[in-house]
Amino acid sequence: ERAERERREAEERGALESLSEEQREEVNEAFSLFDLDKDNYIDYHELKVALKALGFDLPKNDILSMLQTHGVSASSLTGGARGGQQQQGGDRPSFTGPSRLLLSHVAFQQIAAQRILNRDPQEEILRAFELFDAEGKGRIDVNDLRRVARELGEGLQEEELQAMIEEFDVRGEGGIDREAFLGICMG
Repeated sequence: ERAERERREAEERGALESLSEEQREEVNEAFSLFDLDKDNYIDYHELKVALKALGFDLPKNDILSMLQTHGVSASSLTGGARGGQQQQGGDRPSFTGPSRLLLSHVAFQQIAAQRILNRDPQEEILRAFELFDAEGKGRIDVNDLRRVARELGEGLQEEELQAMIEEFDVRGEGGIDREAFLGICMG
């Protein structure tokens, strides 16, 4: 069991080093954004939303498993890192029992890096397609492009939007279907 744990930890450290600088910044930004009390630890709820911000919407069991594998007990932390906080409006200490697990910044970096490296590019592209095709029509049309351009603050002209559709609408259907979108993105 110890050898397996050491192998897994070495693999996770290597994953972090394999990320691009931009990806490492994204991971650190997600952690910082949701480490609300800036103690370099996040709890279950903060972990769930930080991973969701990185594009990973995981079920409760997966999050709990990560905390059980990589987390530390809040009661084991000294120096006020969550363990000594008081509940708002009361004089009872917050729960610090053994099931109250926190994840360190380093552990979060390693977990997030591993998940990023294990992403299926095709699955990611199809998720992007769904963001464009908000109505679920099965294709991206000029109205979808216009909406996304507006949401992103891009000042594209109507002619430019129409030209994008025409360039990639190989079937002449007035839009870009999933397969064409995959082809465009996968090169």
